[in-house]
Formats: sequence, C-alpha cells, structure tokens
Amino acid sequence: MASSNGGPPPPPPDTPMAAAMDAKLMVATSHGDCQQLKDLLNKQASTSSMVMVLASGNNATVPVANNPFPVAINPLLLASACNGSPKGLDFLLDGKVADGDQRALPFKLESQRFGDLIAAYTSSSNRTLPMQPIPPHNDPEALQALTLLEGMTVDGDTALHAVASNGESDDFQSCAKKICEKGRRELLFKPNKNGDTPLHCAARAGNSQMVSHLINLARGDVGGGTTTTINGSSNNTNGSSSRNRVKELLEMENEFKETALHEAVRIGDNGMVELLMDEDPELASFPKDGTSPLFLAILLEEDTIVETLYNKSNRKLSYAGQKGQNALHAAVHRGTGLTKKIIEWNSNLTIGRDEKGSTPLHFAATKYIDVVLAQLGLMKPFAAMVLNYSRGNVCWHVMEANPAALYHADRDGLYPIHVAASVGAVGSISIFVNKSPSCAGLRDTKGRTFLHVAVQRWQIDVIRYACSNKLLSCILNMQDIDGNTALHLAVKVGSLRMFCVLFGNLQVRLNLMNKNGATPLDISWFKIPRGMYSDQNSEAKIHDSLTLAGARNGSCRLDHFKERYAQENHHDEKAESEKVKDSTQTLAIGSVLIATVTFGATFALPGGYKADDHTNGGTPTLAGRYAFDAFMMANTFAFIFAAIATIGLMYSGSPLFNSKSRKAYLLIALYCMETSVTCLITTFAVGVYMVLSPVARKTAIAICTLSPLVVLCKNQEFWIKWALLACPLYNRMGMFWAICNFVWVVVRNVLYDCWPFIFIFGWAAFAWNS
Repeated sequence: MASSNGGPPPPPPDTPMAAAMDAKLMVATSHGDCQQLKDLLNKQASTSSMVMVLASGNNATVPVANNPFPVAINPLLLASACNGSPKGLDFLLDGKVADGDQRALPFKLESQRFGDLIAAYTSSSNRTLPMQPIPPHNDPEALQALTLLEGMTVDGDTALHAVASNGESDDFQSCAKKICEKGRRELLFKPNKNGDTPLHCAARAGNSQMVSHLINLARGDVGGGTTTTINGSSNNTNGSSSRNRVKELLEMENEFKETALHEAVRIGDNGMVELLMDEDPELASFPKDGTSPLFLAILLEEDTIVETLYNKSNRKLSYAGQKGQNALHAAVHRGTGLTKKIIEWNSNLTIGRDEKGSTPLHFAATKYIDVVLAQLGLMKPFAAMVLNYSRGNVCWHVMEANPAALYHADRDGLYPIHVAASVGAVGSISIFVNKSPSCAGLRDTKGRTFLHVAVQRWQIDVIRYACSNKLLSCILNMQDIDGNTALHLAVKVGSLRMFCVLFGNLQVRLNLMNKNGATPLDISWFKIPRGMYSDQNSEAKIHDSLTLAGARNGSCRLDHFKERYAQENHHDEKAESEKVKDSTQTLAIGSVLIATVTFGATFALPGGYKADDHTNGGTPTLAGRYAFDAFMMANTFAFIFAAIATIGLMYSGSPLFNSKSRKAYLLIALYCMETSVTCLITTFAVGVYMVLSPVARKTAIAICTLSPLVVLCKNQEFWIKWALLACPLYNRMGMFWAICNFVWVVVRNVLYDCWPFIFIFGWAAFAWNS
C-alpha cells in the first residue's frame, strides 16, 4: 500500500496502522490493504482530513454505493463530458490521444484553453483526485479509467449523466460510447441522488438522438464484438438478454416514480415519446402506483401525446394520477374533447375516487357555463338554450357515462351539487337539477343542502337561482343539523344581498326556530353589537327589515334573551374608548379644514368690494341680491357647524369626561360635520351661480345641479341598501305598506340631511323681500 504524499511506506498488513497518520490520499494495492484502509476510516474519521480508497486487484474496486465518502469527479473529466470532447476522454481514460500519438502534449489536444486546464491539474498538488498513474497491476490503464469513472458530482451525476444532459451530436455520442467501452456499461443504470439515470437526463434535455444512442448501448451496440464484460461476467447482447436490459433501463424510475417517458411527455416531444414507446409498449403502464405518463400529458394538454400513448401501448396503459386521482379527474379540467376521449377509452374511471373521496364529477362540477346568464337574471328566458349548451359540458358527459356519480359523496359528505354550490357554478347545478331534481335535497354530514353551502360561501348567484326555480322550493326551508335554514345562515353571516334574495321569496318562512330556539329575528338582534355602531350597517338593516315584515322572536323569555345577548355581546369598555379616540382623530382634521375654508370665504367674497370713493365703499359689490344672502347664510351655517364639531371632538377625545359623555359629544360632532359638509356644498353652488349667472346662466345652472351629488354620495350606503330592500319589502308587506314605509324613510332622511336649506333659502327670501 502506497501513500501519495511522499511519506514513508505504511506498515505491513498484519501490523496495526498508526492512529496519528495524516493521510490525504491512500492507494490500496491488495484486498488486504483495502480492508485495512476501511478499518482506518472507522478509527480515524475524526482526525483525517480526507481519505480516498482505491483498489487495484484483479476485479476489485470499492463500490461507490458502499463508500461513505463518494469519490469526487475529476473536473477535467466533467469538463470533457459536458463539452462532448472525445479526445479529452481519450487522454484522461487511456493516457493517450485518440489517433495513437502518445507523444502529443495534453495542451495540443483540442484547444489552448483545455490544454491549459490539463496542464494546471497535472502540475498542481491535487490531494483528492488520483491524477498520477496507479502502480501497474494486470491492466493499469483500465484501472485508471475505472477509478476516474467512479467520480460523481455533488448531485451524484457520473460522467455519463453529464454527457447525456448536454448534447446529442456525434461527439457526445462518441463520449457516451467511450465511457461504456471502458468496462462500465452499468453506468447506464447508475442513478444519481434524485434517482435519475443518464436516460432520464437525456430525455429531460430533449436529446432524442442521445436517448436512442443510450438505448443502443444498453442493447450492446457499442462495437467491437457481440459480448461485453461487466464486473467479470459475460453477457450476451443479442436476443432476449439485450431486450431485457433495454426494458430494464426504460422502466427504471427515479425518486418521483417517473421514467424517462415522463420527461419526454413533460417537454412535449411526441417524437421521443414514440421512440420510447416503440422500444417498450408497456412503458405507459409505469409506475404502478404513481403519476402515469397519460395523466401528466392530460395535465399539460398535450393532446397528440395522449393519442400516441394510447395507440402505442396497445390500449394497455395506466390511468393513475397523483393523490389517488385518475386521468378523468385531470381531463374534466382540460375541456370536453379530452373528457370524451378518456370516457370512451375507459368509462370505469367515472367511479374512481381520489384520496379525499372525490370522483371526477366532483371536479367537473366546478366548471362554469352560464354564470353570465345567471348574473343577468336571464335563466328562465334562455333555459332551453342553456340546456342545449350544457350537452357540450363536461358534467353532462360524465353523468351520461355514470348517472349514479351524482349521488356519490366524498369523505366530507359533499355531493357534486354541494361542490358546485361552493364555487358558484350555477350552470353545473342547473344541469344536475334538470337531470335529476331529487339531487337538490342531498345533505352532507352537517345536514346542509347545496343552498346552505352557497350561503356560507357567499355565492349569491346560486341563491338567486334556487329562489327563482320552482323545482327547488322544497329546499328553501330545510334545516341543517343545528336546525338552521338558509335564512338563519344569511342573517348570521350578515350579508344584506343574500338576505334580500331569500327574504323576498314568500316561500321562505321567517319564524322557524333552530335547535337553540332562535329565529332569524333573534339572530339579527345578536348580530347588532353593543356600544357605538352605524345604523347603516347591514346587520341593523336586516333587523329593521325583519321587524317591519312582522317576524317574531323564538321561544326564549325576554329577560333570558337579553341576559344571553349581554353575555354573547360582551361590552369591552377599553375597545369602545379606543374606537372613540380613533374616530376623534380622523374627524378633527375634516372639521378644522371646513372651519378654515368657510372663515376665509367670509372675507374673500365673490365679486369683490366697492371702491372707497363710492357710496358704501368697502362693502361687497353683490350685496342685496337673493343669491348673495343665501351664500352668506350657507357659509355661516357651515362655519358654525364645523366649529361646533371641532369643540365636540375636543371633548370626545378628552379622557377627563366619562365614557357616556365622550360618546354623546362624538355623536353630536359627527352630525354637525355632516351638516357642515351640506352647507359648504350649498355655499359653493350659490357662489358660482351668483358670479356666472349674468354671463353664463346655463353653465351656472349645470353647476348647481351637479353639486348635490356630493350630498347623495355622502348617503350612498343608505340609498343603495334601501334600494335592495325595496322589492323584498314590497313582496312581504304589499304595495301600500311598502310604498308608505319607503316614502316615510325618504322624507325622514331628507329632512335629517337637508333641513339647513329651509333656513338658508328662507332667510334669503325674507331679506330680499325686505
């Protein structure tokens, strides 16, 4: 056994090796020395910087798989493999150039750059790679090649992996052949750390010629005879043996359970797919329990490859996919064409279930076909057209193949109609109901119908469809496992739009109680928070609407009800204080700004002032006009209310006052702020009219007409929500009471917001007449 660091020779095999040896590279020349070095590794792993074990016996090498320290690949070997350099491999593996001229210098081989690299590596002291020739023993050149080919990259790639990944020209094919000729044809079957063989790498890179070449190498077409020696054994490369080796190579799977066929499918190379399938028609059936090439091709929408896999496999292929899915699960998301093909090839896939128990119909239920029609409320006029169009939908084809799939629940108890409702697929629900109306009453493990699911997922289109379809009137009042109807849930989530759709349907009962004895009115009361809140909130509007429609409370005593309300709506005084504080800081900016603007407008009047040499010099030129008096009064109101709001906000933000006083000051300030904004807009409109009317009357009128939009915008939430409630209240209360109630609400709101107009324009009229 020899050391490459120039030190004294090691002790004989029967003598214990020195524990303090600082070995960088050790070469074992016999089997006994190899075992001795293994013992050294176990004893000196913590003290030695690096140890490389090399055996040069008749057929003995240390297997890489059993070596705890894999040999690093020679950088020059890796460079030659990545660049497809046959001459570089000749020099590194044989110690001579390809044309037999052993006197040629390394840097004369291919390029000056490559030569410089070879010269640098051969001249430097490399302690991890055996650049010096190994002592002769039988065939030192073959042993040198075997040693170099043991090297791997950090990813576990061998030189053959590098060749296969980087090209497919004649030079790269020559490199692959050279590596296999050096007695290491098993490198074709050598996986890297990801389990990829060189064939995987070639297929991933799209090197179809290299794929074909590697297959020929596995078959034994490496030249120089019909037999090849591997690890001392002779294998026949003709007949069944070669076919078995090719089949073994093609069917090797990496750690993701994928063959080279998966890589060909992933890059969309149909020619490579045909090449691989011609070599092994059973390849499309691998893996047995993972993602099949067909499933992958469907996901990638490679229709041509899908056809190739089916035709080349003699209809014997795997339909399996990831997470227990099959090819039909993937096809329903890729359109009608692929769905029809898969069902024609294997209709039994319709009953397949993934790891969550979902069938392909569960997946197909999420497809949309008529959402636009449903949103426009055009379902009834275009029902026939929708039905005809639905015959081209994936749901239709899956149900035609297996009508019972509509009644197949997943592990959560959800049927396809529940899944469709959860994503708002109105078209799919329409197909299901038209095909089998009884499926509308299916319940999940929580006792919910698809209408309950739609309410909880805020799918308003589904709720609108259910309320407009007379076939579904039987489910409107169905109760879940907690006794809640769809109306209970709509009130609980606080959605005014969903509530209006259900509330406007007279078949929806208002006074049904759940298992807690609560009606929708009770729930609406619990949704109103204690403390400060806006009466324009959806929860308050829902409660008011139910009260107007005559809804009743449940079976709970009133005192018990209030006690329970107080417990569930815990009043947090600290949170209320923070709410008042934040509101004060925000509103104070606006009130001060309005007060500043109106104060400035008082002394910068439109039209200017009379000159001092005129009668009443220094007075406004437009004084005495009706519009001027209205302008001054509106500006005064805006300033006064802004000032009052500022004072109220100062008090509401002060911790010296108790909580109730601070809330009262905040409410007063908020109302004064709204009123000051109204007066400020009036000031603007009247001032512009006063200046423009003598010369541009139409423009002045247009500005005065547009200005009130600010006031409407201030109350947009009020008008929008009452517009939503108008039709449901009309259905519930009748025309007379609905109109009376609506008129009262409008008049009350107008007086609440616009009463300053009475004083502004009334005073102007009085002053002008006087």
